[in-house]
Amino acid sequence: MRTNVYIDGFNLYNRAVKDTSYKWLDLSKVCQAILPGHQVHHIRYFTALVHTRPNDPQAPQRQQIYLRALRTISNLTMEFGQFRPRIKERPLVTPIPGQARNVRVHDTEEKGTDVNLATYLLMDGYEGDYEQALVVSNDADLALPISIVRDKLKLPIGVVNPNIDQNEGMPRELRNAATFQRRIHRGVLLKCQFPPTLQDAKGTITKPSSW
Repeated sequence: MRTNVYIDGFNLYNRAVKDTSYKWLDLSKVCQAILPGHQVHHIRYFTALVHTRPNDPQAPQRQQIYLRALRTISNLTMEFGQFRPRIKERPLVTPIPGQARNVRVHDTEEKGTDVNLATYLLMDGYEGDYEQALVVSNDADLALPISIVRDKLKLPIGVVNPNIDQNEGMPRELRNAATFQRRIHRGVLLKCQFPPTLQDAKGTITKPSSW
């Protein structure tokens, strides 16, 4: 079936590849591994540009290298939300007697990804751009647009749980909204990597050394 895949980039990163050696992920290969035998028509990747953090000043540079690698996938497009770093005050769970009860922490808020994903999922569905859809995310906020594709458009739609921790299940709201479910396993992440170097119109793209 002609299938569009909608990927929640930060959800995939935090659930599947953060703190692993699988960050150099070829999303085209991942989609084919999850849906063997189907035509992956369009991959939509939703993310936001990260900012420099005191403990990781090279994060924006690594992200740009990865986004450049993703742009070599001919049927992949990107949609960007906003990534807002802030300093917030939070209460301690167990305050120390005689010390301040609150602490200031670095906090980051990603805005727009879930709304963008839901919008394109519904727009593409109503325009007949796919016969089947697949959403890579375990964000329960996406349950309503997924159920609309299933019930109003009468199209099959699956959800992929990006958690490689087998003890982390899919939220009930997503399970109930989707037609079918899939899971990403470590073996898929391992075999679906970009080569260490690849080419685009600007030259050579090299995998970040820390990855």
